[in-house]
Amino acid sequence: MKAVVYCRVSTNKESQESSIERQKEELKNLALLHNIEVIKIIEEYHSGYDVDRDGIIEALSILKDKKAEILLVQDDTRLGRGHAKIALLHEIRKLNAKVLTLNEKGEPELSETDIMILSILSTVEEFQRKLVNYKISRGMNRAIRDGYKPQRNLGNLGHGGGKEKIQVPIEEIINLRNKKLTFHEIAATLRGVGYDVSKATVHRRYKEYTESQVVSSEEFN
Repeated sequence: MKAVVYCRVSTNKESQESSIERQKEELKNLALLHNIEVIKIIEEYHSGYDVDRDGIIEALSILKDKKAEILLVQDDTRLGRGHAKIALLHEIRKLNAKVLTLNEKGEPELSETDIMILSILSTVEEFQRKLVNYKISRGMNRAIRDGYKPQRNLGNLGHGGGKEKIQVPIEEIINLRNKKLTFHEIAATLRGVGYDVSKATVHRRYKEYTESQVVSSEEFN
C-alpha cells in the first residue's frame, strides 16, 4: 500500500514547527509499522476551516491519480475542521481512498451527525448524476427526433469512446443549434456520444464560428 503523509498546523509561527516535525516523524513510524510506503510528505500551515488549501488539494490529486490509496494524518482535525473536514472526507470516499489517523490507529471515528451528513451528500450527488443522465438522454432524443443521425455524423463513434474525440465537432454544434437546441442541450447531446465538452466550450466555439463567418462576409463584400 502507498500513502501520502499530511501534516498541518494553523499558523507558520515558530512555536508550531515542533508540531509539524512531530507529526511527520510519528506518521512515518506508523507507516513503517504497517508496511505502508510513503510516497509524499506534505506540510501545510493553514486554517483547518478552509478547504482551499494547496497542500490538501495536492494530496487529493495524488489520491485521484491512484498514486496512493491512503492519507495518513495525526488525527481528523489535521484533515480539517467543521464543514471542511466533512467535505474532504466525502471527497476521499469518492476516490475510494482511506484516511488513517495516528491517534485512532485506523480510520477516524465519526459522530452520528457526521455519518448523516456524508449520507446526505452521497444521496444528493447520486440524484445529480441521474439528472445529468436524464438531460443527456432528453437532448439526444430531441435531436434524433428532429433528424439528427449521430451514427452518420460522428465518424469516431464506436472507436474507443470519448477519449479519442479530442476535437469539438463545430459542424455538429452548428447543426444542433439550427435545430433550436440550447447550448446546455448541445453539450449534453455531444457528451452522450463521447465528446467531453461543457456548455461553456460549446458556446465559445459557436461564438467563434459565427464571428468568423461575419468577418469572412465583410471581407467578401
